[in-house]
Amino acid sequence: MSEIDMQSLGQEVREASSFCHPLLSEIHNGVIGQQNMIERLLVGILADGHILLEGLPGLAKTTAVKAFADAMSLNFQRIQFTPDLLPADLLGTQIYNAAKSEFEIKKGPLFSHLVLADEINRAPSKVQSALLEAMGERQITLADTTFSLEQPFLVLATQNPLEQEGTYPLPEAQLDRFMLKVLIDYPSMEEEKQILQAVSGVGFAKISSVLEPKAILDAREVVKKIYMDARIQDYIINLISATRVPATFNLPELSAIIEVGASPRASIDLAKAAKAHAFIQGRAYVTPEDIKSIGMDVLRHRLALSYEAQAEDISVDQVVQKIFDSVEVP
Repeated sequence: MSEIDMQSLGQEVREASSFCHPLLSEIHNGVIGQQNMIERLLVGILADGHILLEGLPGLAKTTAVKAFADAMSLNFQRIQFTPDLLPADLLGTQIYNAAKSEFEIKKGPLFSHLVLADEINRAPSKVQSALLEAMGERQITLADTTFSLEQPFLVLATQNPLEQEGTYPLPEAQLDRFMLKVLIDYPSMEEEKQILQAVSGVGFAKISSVLEPKAILDAREVVKKIYMDARIQDYIINLISATRVPATFNLPELSAIIEVGASPRASIDLAKAAKAHAFIQGRAYVTPEDIKSIGMDVLRHRLALSYEAQAEDISVDQVVQKIFDSVEVP
C-alpha cells in the first residue's frame, strides 16, 4: 500500500472511529471500572465476534452489557439459562392461530441485536446446540423457514468460574465460536468506594444513546480495510501453529501439556480482533502490540490441556503467555 493510500486510509479511520471514546465515556457513566471488559465488548461488536464473559456474580457483567446496548440504541435481551430451558425458549416456535386456521411463527429472544446468555453453562447440550446456527450463520431456522438475524448481532455469554454443580461444559464447537473469552476481576478499592457512594447516593447516571446501529455496520466496513502487513499475518500464523506443534517453535516442553491446539478460526478471529483494536486506537494499521493485547482473550478458551498439565496446576493463560514470550515478534 502506497504512502498516499495509507494517509487516506488513516484519515478515514480517524473519522470513522471518532465515536469510540465518547461511547466508552458514556458507558462509564453507568459502569464504574471494568475498563478491559467494556473495551472488549466494543472490539467484539466491531469485529462481529461473540464474547464469553467469565467472572463471579456481582461484577457488573449484566449492567455493562445493558449500558452498552443503551449507548448504541441496540435491542437487548437477557436469557437466564437453566437446566429446564428448551431450544424453543431461545429460538421461538409455531403457534396455531384459530382465527386464521394456520400456524404462525412466534420469534424467540435470539431475534435481537445483543443477547446476554446468563450462566450459559447451566443449560443442557440440546439448548447449547440451538445457539450454534445463530452464532455461526447469523440465522435461525424455525419449521421450514430460515430467518436472517438483524445486524449487528452479538451473543454475550456469562459463566461462573467456580460453581460447577448443576453445570454442563460447553462443547468445543461452541467455545470456538466465541471470538473472545474475557476474565472479569474484582474492582479496585477506589472503584468499589465509588460504586458504594453511587448506589447509596443519587445512583448512576442514565445512559444516553451515542450512535445508531447503522454506525456500527459502517464502522465494520472501515475495520475490514485496516492494513495488516504480511509480517503481522505470519506472526499470527506462527502463534497459532505454536499451539499445535510447539516443538517447531523451540517449545518442546509444551508438547506434553497441550492436548488440542487452536483451530483456523482462531487465526481469523485474532486478525479481525486486532484490526478492531487498532481501529479503536484510531490507527489504520495493525501492530504486534495489537496482537499481544487481544491475543490472550482470543486463545485462552481454544486450547485443551492434558491431564499432566492439570495435575501440575498449569493454567491455559500460563501456556498462552509462554507462547507469546517465545514466538519471534516482527
